[in-house]
Parts: sequence; C-alpha cells; structure tokens
Amino acid sequence: MHGNPTTTGLVFAHRDTPPPGVEPRLVAREQREASEAGRLTTGATLASGAGNRATPEQPDPFRTCFERDRDRILHSNAFRRLAGKTQVFVFPADHQRTRLTHALEVAQVATAVASATGLNVALTEAIALGHDCGHGPGGHASEEAFDQFVPGGYHHAVWGAEVVLNPLNLCVETLDGIRNHSWSLPTPSTPEGIVVSWADRCAYSAHDLEDAVSAGIVSADDLPESITRVIGTTRSSQLRALIGALVSSISSTGLVAMDAAHAEALGELRAFNYERIYNRPESLGQGAAVAAVLTALVEKFIESPELLPGPNADAFDTVTAAVTYVAGMTDRFAFDTATRLLNWPAERLPRGIEMPH
Repeated sequence: MHGNPTTTGLVFAHRDTPPPGVEPRLVAREQREASEAGRLTTGATLASGAGNRATPEQPDPFRTCFERDRDRILHSNAFRRLAGKTQVFVFPADHQRTRLTHALEVAQVATAVASATGLNVALTEAIALGHDCGHGPGGHASEEAFDQFVPGGYHHAVWGAEVVLNPLNLCVETLDGIRNHSWSLPTPSTPEGIVVSWADRCAYSAHDLEDAVSAGIVSADDLPESITRVIGTTRSSQLRALIGALVSSISSTGLVAMDAAHAEALGELRAFNYERIYNRPESLGQGAAVAAVLTALVEKFIESPELLPGPNADAFDTVTAAVTYVAGMTDRFAFDTATRLLNWPAERLPRGIEMPH
C-alpha cells in the first residue's frame, strides 16, 4: 500500500503503467506573476512576491501571495469551525447550509465572476473563503450578544479581519476584502473584494430561500412575479441570472456593479427572505435564545478568566479574550458549555428546525 515502484526509481499511485505523461516543466511563481500581468484585465489586483503583509515574509517558490492566503484560510481552525456554525437554522439538519457551505458557495459565485471578467481568482477566492470567519455561533444573533462588550459594537466582518484571522498574517488586500464585504461598511479597495460583496448577497439570498423551501417554511410559489420574471424560482436559475448580470455589467462598463433590473430583483428576494424567513416569530425567538446564552457565557468568562484557555487568556485583555473565545465556538460547543458551566435550562436553549419527512 506504499505505491508501485518502478525501475526508474519513481513510485506510481496505480498499478497500470505507464501513466499519462506531461512535458517536464516547472512554472515558478515569478513566471505566474508575469503571466497574471499579461492575462488579467487592467485594474485587477496583481500578486507580487510575498505580498503586502504586516509582518514581512519570504516569498513562496511556487504559490503567489494570494494563493498562500487562500491556503492559510482553508487550513485554519476558524474556517473549519464554520462547519458547526449557523447559517439560518441552528443545529442544521442534513442538507441545510452551515457557515462553511455558505462560504464555499460564495467562493463559487465570486470566482465564476472573477474568471469571466479577468480579475484575480486567487485573491477573490481567499476573500470569499475568509469573509465569515468572524461570525459567532447561532447566526447574526451572536452579534447582538457581543455588541455590549466591544467598543463601537461587534461586526463579524471587522472582527474576522482584525481578530480571528490576524494571526495568519494575510495580505492587506485579502484582509480589506474580508473587513469590508458587508454593504454597510466602506467599499473594498479592490475589484475582487467588491465582487465578493456582491457574491455574498447573491449566494445567501438564493440558498437561504432554498433551505427555507426544503424546511417547509415558505414555497417558491410565494415569490412575487417581479422576482421570478427576472431571476426565476430556483437557486440554480437565480444564481445563473445574477452571475450573468454581474459579468455583463463588469465586462461592458469596467465597473463592478449590476444592472438595475437584476439588482432590484435581488433586493426584492432579500427583502422577501427577511420578511418570511429571518424575521418570522420563530426566528426572532431563536435569536433571542442565542443572544441570552452567549451573553451569559461572555459574562461568565469575564467573571472567571481562569476558565479561558491559554491562547485566548494570554493574547487579549479579559473582555476581548472572553468575546474571542465564545465567538469562536461552534453552536453545539457553545450550548453544551452553557449547560455544563452555567446549568443553563434545556428549555431555554435554541432549537433546530426539523425537516419534513
């Protein structure tokens, strides 16, 4: 099971030889950077050496600086923990999105746009994969819980860039796209960052609706005709239309924007989701339960900082360390910790939604 050695001194993975061959060639990072300069559109963000980082590094021999950022995010604990964090439904059932699958779908939408318009795909993917690493457990309700402990309030985008991913020493362009991906924040400084901010809204508007339809909360037939006429009723048709609209606008104007008809349909879809999914009484009740648990946990760790694990306790002041630790928890770990540490009543814990059989 160690492979299949040959008389050449090489080991092949499979028994049948010879394998398909390629021309012996090594494409160094410098060659790929030069290729970017000639291949990408004017205004795209170009990779250069080790990249612009807070702590200078030596360049990688094979990967561009943005490819290294993508890989660091992909292999980080913060990214893996997104698999256990709420997208819409706490304790997601089979096939319901998590923050991790959301990040992957944002990356798909964003890289499709970047590829078609000559932007830097590696930077786009890095921003997309990292954009939600600052989210706490239980969805957006966690931000309400943490607001009171963070000067100026807690925003997952800013927290993700400045606290969670700070140890990865990412390029400033990557961090800028992550920090500013929400529309309420300043415009990202790169076209790739702006693409991700559009891709985020396109992806969650479409897939959150799909999850809610699967859970029996709404029906696609409930969508207004003003939406379905432009982008259809399914996630597939909606993303196809929205990606196409972005590509068309960028390629024809040079601006990362969307035509008014598709932007209006996207805005109406998002508003529909807010009214029928996010702000329905059950969702608001779930959010209140999440906020209560997380607030109590942060207060407990501020009161008893000796309970904080070493890396959190040593790196920050007590309040920041407490928020950092609780924000990094998965849904299950947070609610289990509340049960164990605070004797939190089971009836006051958030509950997942059961899928119809």
